[in-house]
Amino acid sequence: MTELPQSLAQIRDDFLELDQSDRLVLLLEFANELPELPAQFADHPDLLERVEECQAPVFIFVEVGDDGTVHLHATAPKEAPTTRGFASILVQGLSGLSADEVLDVPDDFPQTIGLTDAVSPLRMRGMNALLSRSKRQIRAKIAA
Repeated sequence: MTELPQSLAQIRDDFLELDQSDRLVLLLEFANELPELPAQFADHPDLLERVEECQAPVFIFVEVGDDGTVHLHATAPKEAPTTRGFASILVQGLSGLSADEVLDVPDDFPQTIGLTDAVSPLRMRGMNALLSRSKRQIRAKIAA
C-alpha cells in the first residue's frame, strides 16, 4: 500500500480520531474552509472542469507549476456542504504536493477517512470523481 503524503494522512487521522457524528462536523468545518478561487478563475469559469459525478455543481482546475508542484482549485455551492467539504479536503490535502505524489494517492483515499457510513454512496462517488479528475488533469498537463 502506498503511504499517504503527510497532508492527507493528517486529514485522514483527524477524521478517524472522531466518532461518526463529529466526523460530519469536521466535514462541515472543511466546507467552510474551502479557499476562494483565485481571480484568474473567478473571471474565467470556462477554465474549470465540471465534476459531473457530483450532485452539486462542483468545478475544479489543477495547476502544475514548472517545479512540478500541484495547486488544486475548486468551487462548490455553500448549500452543498458535504460536497464542498470533500472539495476542500482535496484542495488542502493535495495543494503543494508534487505531481507524482498526487498521482500516487490511492484512488480509494475517500473511503479511508471514515465517512462511508455517514454520507451517501452517491456523495462518496462524487469525492472519488474529484480525486480521479484531479489526477487526470495532472496527467494531461504533464503530457503536454
